[in-house]
Amino acid sequence: MPSTAKSRSPSAAKAGLDPALRDRLLLEARTPWRGLRRGLWLALGASAGVGLATMAMRAAAGGGLSSTDLLIQIVALALFGGLLWFDRNR
Repeated sequence: MPSTAKSRSPSAAKAGLDPALRDRLLLEARTPWRGLRRGLWLALGASAGVGLATMAMRAAAGGGLSSTDLLIQIVALALFGGLLWFDRNR
């Protein structure tokens, strides 16, 4: 006995989907959690920038400054800035 349920082909399923929504979903499938990642890179990069600015002001005021702490702040700022740069739209 043949089935009376209609089977939808992939092209029929695509026809009912808005093209803009389809493109957005395909982009999300290629780069999942992009907004969250970029927010995280931005927050951590800003934290490194604030730390570096604080250390620069302390050094300008004549306070002692550890070179390893300065190096950590510079590397963190470069790392998170680079991650933010590489995670952009291409």
